[in-house]
Amino acid sequence: MNSARNRPLILGLTGSIGMGKSTVAKMFEGAGVPIFDADAAVHILQGPDGALIGPIEAAFPGTTGPDGVDRAILGEQVFGDRAALARLEAIVHPAVAALRSEFLLEHAGAPIAGFDIPLLFEKGGNELVDVVAVVSAPAEIQRERVLARPGMTPEKFAHILSLQVPDAEKRARADYVLDTGTSHAETQAAVERLIDQLRRKQDGVGPS
Repeated sequence: MNSARNRPLILGLTGSIGMGKSTVAKMFEGAGVPIFDADAAVHILQGPDGALIGPIEAAFPGTTGPDGVDRAILGEQVFGDRAALARLEAIVHPAVAALRSEFLLEHAGAPIAGFDIPLLFEKGGNELVDVVAVVSAPAEIQRERVLARPGMTPEKFAHILSLQVPDAEKRARADYVLDTGTSHAETQAAVERLIDQLRRKQDGVGPS
């Protein structure tokens, strides 16, 4: 992990599907910590006039239109096909990395900045950050949240989980774990405590 102090301390924020990572990311932002949202970056790149429309259409014909990439159609082409998914990632990941670099330049003076990356461990993103916080909740809460999403099925949920590092392993590899199986207020308090710890760490006055 990186440790230079002429830039923000970089927090990697991750968690499996349905764990509440997006909610936690908003808590960090609300507390003044800038967050780079990898999924939001992908939506911009694949949206109307997005930079990846041409390359994706060339690699996956018929998956784009006036509104950008049709995520449902593209999803059908890559779902369950690891080779197709690898082709898509080879298009998307470098473009997201470029936006992430711009984000860091924009927030170079912040004490802490976060990278919200769903597949942080799966894709080696943990090498880009100083510390990792995993957002987690009990499995039954995760399942309830995910299956409540429109269009989600138990089979699709199982497939998504098969592509992700198990939650227990993520928690074991994390520097910090944020539990969203509690109340919103308790999670908020945990986020604020972590921000205080990280600021002290960045200032060299807290435990490393």
